[in-house]
Amino acid sequence: MDMTMNALPSWLTPLAWVFLALAVASAAAIAYDIYGRGHRHARPADELVWVGSALYLGPFALAGYARRGRATGGDRVASSTVAGLPGGSASAVAHLVGVPVVIASGLTIAGINLWVMILVIAGLAVVLLFGYERASGTAGPVTVAAALAAAVLTVLAFDIGMGGWMLVLHVNGFMPPASTASFWLLMQAGIVLGLVTGYPAVRWLARRNRGAAVT
Repeated sequence: MDMTMNALPSWLTPLAWVFLALAVASAAAIAYDIYGRGHRHARPADELVWVGSALYLGPFALAGYARRGRATGGDRVASSTVAGLPGGSASAVAHLVGVPVVIASGLTIAGINLWVMILVIAGLAVVLLFGYERASGTAGPVTVAAALAAAVLTVLAFDIGMGGWMLVLHVNGFMPPASTASFWLLMQAGIVLGLVTGYPAVRWLARRNRGAAVT
């Protein structure tokens, strides 16, 4: 059974188009500041995280970048709030890749493609976060086991909010078709919820990494 739109308010569609346009513009602005104006970061992986954060936070990412990205001279900020951005960016990219792939494949579980979507998005996010962890260790190279454990833990914590949000939308008949702007706006909201539920895990990992850097 494919996802169908039910009783979503009519104003959600124009709001979605406006925010999606702002998100693309914000991502382009951050990318231009980094690559066009030469404000490069010490780790290229962090540059991609800031650009990706705009895909779901829109102009809020632009404001955060001005305060905690560009203003820090490119150093990775250890605070839990900023440390959660890689998970959100991985989820955003995983949605952009995974959703079209699942729809094109026609794969379903129990007649519903939502379950496949959640699994594919989670799998892609784990791969992206694994790569990020391997590339951005602050105390030297991160082992494969440590990077994989951090990626899996982060995605599981994020999916409490993100996956839970998708299930709530589906069960209540509020999940729009993936071809609509409303779908992508609601997915952006789900990623933000994932940031909230993933915060304890991200905070713990950030503290562990700071401890490893000291020892």
